[in-house]
Amino acid sequence: MYQTETRRIAVSVTPRFMPERSSVEKSYFFWSYTIEITNRGEQTVQLKTRHWKITDAFGRVQEVKGAGVVGEEPVLEPGASYEYTSGVPLPTPSGIMMGSYGMVTPGGERFDIDIPPFSLDGPETRRTVN
Repeated sequence: MYQTETRRIAVSVTPRFMPERSSVEKSYFFWSYTIEITNRGEQTVQLKTRHWKITDAFGRVQEVKGAGVVGEEPVLEPGASYEYTSGVPLPTPSGIMMGSYGMVTPGGERFDIDIPPFSLDGPETRRTVN
């Protein structure tokens, strides 16, 4: 599990390689990842946007920006958590993902929180990401 905290909002990520959805012959490697966002602060916040940087084993970077996550823009009251699972394919057997979520308070203040960098590797090539 990978974890970080920004402005008292914790984000943890658990990636999992999915061999049943991957094909070495077709250079198609698939991971699922589960993210839990916990509001440890005293103010309600809403997740409005996401920004991903996905890097494959050759150093090619793909950026993904959009509204919400998995079709939702969750509201997290103090002490609340939100969890979702999504997935990502790569043309290489390893890579790294990192990014940020755009948050907003009820008063309209906008700020970003970090998503911790996490490794997308098969079990035999797992590495630590700092």
